[in-house]
Amino acid sequence: MKVSRTSRLNGEYQKEISEILRLRKDRIVGLKGLVSVTEVDVAPDLKTAYVYVSIYGVNEEETKACFAALQSSAGFIRHELAQVMRMRTVPALTFRTDSSMVYGAKMDELFKTITYTTPADDTDEEN
Repeated sequence: MKVSRTSRLNGEYQKEISEILRLRKDRIVGLKGLVSVTEVDVAPDLKTAYVYVSIYGVNEEETKACFAALQSSAGFIRHELAQVMRMRTVPALTFRTDSSMVYGAKMDELFKTITYTTPADDTDEEN
C-alpha cells in the first residue's frame, strides 16, 4: 500500500505541532488547559493546513479563550514549525475545534441509558 506524501506530512505536522504546544506553552499567552492536536490536514499544494484541536478546559469560557489564544499565535507556531521541519514552505495554519471526543462521550452516555431486553424476556411478556 502506497502512502502519499501529504498523508506522511499530516502525521509529521501533527507530531511537531503537539511538541511545540507542549514545550513552548509558556510563550503563548492565554493557553490554559489541556490541548491535544487530533488531526492535521495539509492541502495538496502545501500552502495551507487545518489543525484540529481538542481543548479540555475547566469551563466553556476558558476553552474559548484558549482557542482564541491558539488562533492568535498561529504565526508563532508556524515560525517554530519552520525551525524544525526544514521545508521550503511551511503551510499557513488554521486552527479548528475537534468536538469528536465530546460527541463520543455524549453518545456513550446515551448508550448507557438504553436498556436491552433479551428475546426470552419478550416472549414471557406476551404470555
